[in-house]
Amino acid sequence: MSTFESHLLIVDDDERIRGLLKKFLMRAGFLVSAARDAAHARRVLAGLDFDLIIMDVMMPGEDGISLTRSLRETMTTPILLLTAKGETDDRITGFEAGADDYLPKPFEPKELLLRVNAILRRVPNTSAQDNAPKVLHLGEIRYDVERGEMWQGNDLVRLTGTESQLMKIFSTCPGEPVSRTKLVEDLGRDRGQAQERAVDVQITRLRRKIEPNPKQPQYLQTVRGAGYMLAPD
Repeated sequence: MSTFESHLLIVDDDERIRGLLKKFLMRAGFLVSAARDAAHARRVLAGLDFDLIIMDVMMPGEDGISLTRSLRETMTTPILLLTAKGETDDRITGFEAGADDYLPKPFEPKELLLRVNAILRRVPNTSAQDNAPKVLHLGEIRYDVERGEMWQGNDLVRLTGTESQLMKIFSTCPGEPVSRTKLVEDLGRDRGQAQERAVDVQITRLRRKIEPNPKQPQYLQTVRGAGYMLAPD
């Protein structure tokens, strides 16, 4: 099976295990991102789509079962849980929360690879959210959420890499404000006022492409004290 297009997210608080799994899975041909805890995973998931999430159950703060249950409210991305507990009750709890498979620690990396490939074979090629709108309408502009493409009539609107990232972030939560701080984090920038101003500049540029009157934005709105909000028709 060809794996080079599959993007995996590893969520584990153990830095050593994160590093080993990332190295092993990248050697197997996957694109791999990593998060150190549930909060970090949420930030990563807000900006990127994944084909599979490999998640440790026992993490400080929000554990893997709770995060799985929460993610299942909005996404169908397959989840493979890793845990030091192999008891039947724990496996059942994981499956009830919405996990697709379960692998007790310690495990052989080769077994993980077999489980990952088995899950990817079972799911459709798209891991987009089933209940999220596939196309957002912004006046004359159409934004295809799955393809990450913006159209005006029959013309493709060219987006820069940062503009594409911004649209992906906003399209996960239309009608909800996203703070400048969160945008800085999700874009992978270092925090700071300078970076927040850089985000403001990118928002201004994006508005020129989607707003009839960029100086009086109606689709990419500024919400005072809360950040920016995408408001589709």
